[in-house]
This record gives sequence, C-alpha cells and structure tokens, in this order.
Amino acid sequence: MEKITKDIIITKIKATETTLTSTHNKLCIPIINRIYNKMINGLRFDDIKVCDTVIIDGHHRYVSSLLANIKLDHAKSSRTSATIEYDWMEVEFVEEEWDTKEKIKRLNELDAQFNNMPLESIIEMTK
Repeated sequence: MEKITKDIIITKIKATETTLTSTHNKLCIPIINRIYNKMINGLRFDDIKVCDTVIIDGHHRYVSSLLANIKLDHAKSSRTSATIEYDWMEVEFVEEEWDTKEKIKRLNELDAQFNNMPLESIIEMTK
C-alpha cells in the first residue's frame, strides 16, 4: 500500500471536484493514512457532519474518502458563529502525529466494534 503524502493529497484535491468546504486550516497526514488504509480494506465509518456544504466534523475521513474513491454519507449538523471556512489549498497537511498510542488503540477498538471484526484485523490494516 502506498503511503499517503502531502503531495498525493494536494494532487487528489486539485483533481477532484470537492463538494465540501473545510473548517480546519490544518490536518494530520498520519491520521489520514490510518483512515485511508481502513477504508480501502472495507471498513465502514460514521457519516461526515455537515452544515450546507461545510464540514463540521469528519475532515480526516473526508480527505481519506477522496483518496480511496469512497463516498461517505453526510449527516446534518450546525455551525457556530466561530466557524471559519478554508479553501482546500489553504489547508496545511502536517506530518506531525496528533494521536497518542493510547488514542490510536482506542480508535482501533471502536472501529473493530463498529465493523464487527477482530481488533487484530484492524491493527494489521494500519501497519
């Protein structure tokens, strides 16, 4: 499996008619890689929460789904007065790991439970 890089993400975003707008100006590439690997191995994910065409929750899932050519459903959400929209070309994709080992383990456990599969299978997908 190819490791996702900033260049791959930007190239895909430029080549895709993105229908949703970001409310984050920075996203974590290691998180995108983990979600992408799970998606291409058939794992299901929660809907992306949106208000009109603005992502409220699910930015990493959205980018991963673009890379994996998988359509995720949208759930209605609401924005606050503090919500700021960013063009995808303004978003910084960083190599810094944002999740602790404990958080990654917990997310893998939740994904295993949500998809009714062994935790070991989830861990293997993200190597």
